[in-house]
Amino acid sequence: MAREDPQLVAGIRAGDSATLEQVVRTYLRQIERAGRGAGLDAHQAEEVAQATFVTFIETARRFEGRSTVRTWLFGIFFRKLQEARRGFAKDRKMDDIHEVFESRFDERGHWSTPPRAPDAQLDTEETLDQIEECLETTPERQRAAFALREIEELSTDEICNILDVTRTNLGVMLFRARNRLRECLESKGLRR
Repeated sequence: MAREDPQLVAGIRAGDSATLEQVVRTYLRQIERAGRGAGLDAHQAEEVAQATFVTFIETARRFEGRSTVRTWLFGIFFRKLQEARRGFAKDRKMDDIHEVFESRFDERGHWSTPPRAPDAQLDTEETLDQIEECLETTPERQRAAFALREIEELSTDEICNILDVTRTNLGVMLFRARNRLRECLESKGLRR
């Protein structure tokens, strides 16, 4: 397992503002990307990233350097992601049917933006949207494992440490996530 640079560990433990700022600057975009990869919208990903770094700064004195800063941050991120999902689920509400109707149709009852024809060519953005939709149907831990591996490109050891799973368990989670994603995309008509 990788150990962190002793000077960096000392700076973090001492609460040195320059060191803490350096860590935030280095990892902020990665944490936000991981939030997006985990299915959060941009605003939610930003909120989770902020909560991650608040906890990082509050607990910096306890960092011992037994793992890398990145692994430690992603461990905090994963816990904050779970907390946020519970909060976001409580905040969801049903759309008012009148608002939905008015936003999709004009005053004559015609579509404001007509649905696309079934044979319309998918572009990259639509494909990415479909991948996001498919990932939303994947169980949370499998989705997290997939995002940490495929989006953040963390090592097996780092992911196992963050998710607190064995290498074998991680392999099973990644297989299931990839298989689910493939099946979902194929059901949407996307093939190799």
